[in-house]
Amino acid sequence: MAKQQWKPGNMLYPLPAVMVTVRSKNGEDNIITVAWAGTVCTNPPMVSISVRPERYSCHMLEESKEFVINLTTEKLCYATDYCGVRSGRDVDKFKEMKLTKTEASLVNAPMIEESPVNVECRVEKIEKLGSHYMFIARVLAVHADEAYMDENGRFDLNKARPMVYSHGEYYGLGKKLGSFGYSVKKKKKRK
Repeated sequence: MAKQQWKPGNMLYPLPAVMVTVRSKNGEDNIITVAWAGTVCTNPPMVSISVRPERYSCHMLEESKEFVINLTTEKLCYATDYCGVRSGRDVDKFKEMKLTKTEASLVNAPMIEESPVNVECRVEKIEKLGSHYMFIARVLAVHADEAYMDENGRFDLNKARPMVYSHGEYYGLGKKLGSFGYSVKKKKKRK
């Protein structure tokens, strides 16, 4: 198999496309779509988001040091894209996309009601890394929509039809291929 060598770049795709909500010190709410979001640590639970400093929400994140990560779904795809290409300087994204604001319980930022999962975060560290600022944050609370609980009372995000972002395109997630540890799981003996 032949491969081409390219210049250095970020080729970790697909990525979750999330809508991050933030509130300015003046009480102004905004939504920013972020594809560079990820898990940092399990204990304590921590995440990171990376935002260009020229983005309208960046100064809000620096000032408030609080935000909510709102997971997206196929149904929220249009709103996710819109909130990534329109600036909060010019439009009220909640109003334009008819998204419902719900107050978070522990941070001063709104949540998006239509999102199946909302993750409340408080910034612990800001790393200024060239083209992006990375906000490393502690997870303070997680809100999960009861509509996606299975018959055993466990949350099933797959029922919400999550979406991902890859090279400028959005995709719904496909069929389940396996579950963690299935490659080493002992097979049941047939009788």
